[in-house]
Amino acid sequence: MPKVLRAEWLKAWSGRTWWIMAAVALFIGLLGSSGASSTMSQQIGDGMTDTAAATAEVIRSWFAILLPAMLFGAIFVTREYSSGAISRSVLLSGGRVRLLAAKTAVGTGIGVLFALLTAVLAPLSVWGFFAVFGVEPQWTGEATRTLIGVSSVIALAAPWGVLLGWVIRHQAAAVATLLVVTLFVDETLFAFVPEVGKFTMQLSMGSVYLDGKEEALSVPWALLVIAGWLALAGYAAYWRLATRDVT
Repeated sequence: MPKVLRAEWLKAWSGRTWWIMAAVALFIGLLGSSGASSTMSQQIGDGMTDTAAATAEVIRSWFAILLPAMLFGAIFVTREYSSGAISRSVLLSGGRVRLLAAKTAVGTGIGVLFALLTAVLAPLSVWGFFAVFGVEPQWTGEATRTLIGVSSVIALAAPWGVLLGWVIRHQAAAVATLLVVTLFVDETLFAFVPEVGKFTMQLSMGSVYLDGKEEALSVPWALLVIAGWLALAGYAAYWRLATRDVT
């Protein structure tokens, strides 16, 4: 198994996918935090918020990095189907379950790296952009809990993408499905039927990074729901891989 893990780790960082997704993550993070800093500085000036809440809000803006982490995980699996290399990977890894486990573990490692990148850059962005707008940051417990929540959901987003990649198999379909579900379906369902929508993956992640939506789940319940979605996707991925041809 260690050799399979090492091989999959090397695959993850071969090609252009990793640096494209890293560049997209950096761009999204800086764009979101600069916009949030501008908005917060105006609201502080108007007396609508204080610097403690504004600091946490800029940290929260980095949650969007979960999207490139998720897509990285999905492409990590589906590109082997697109290239036709998946059957060779199954044979060389010693079995379908071993390959599924190795890719999921490596996907989790990818997510952790994205989370660590966020944990470093998000606080730096607060001090950097607030300085531009003449605002002095105020780091509080809420900012720390928000940073932990944002980093946690980013770490979990990559294995979520990996497992859905196994289920969907087609690269374009996997990317499109993740984008539509994450950006539109979950939010729309919550807007119209919050009693149901709060149990979706995206809204549960929002609860973890304290996005403040009314009727959202508490953090412990949100983590349980996320674990349930990952377990369900893991079973579906195993079923698809075990019962269908890998061509």
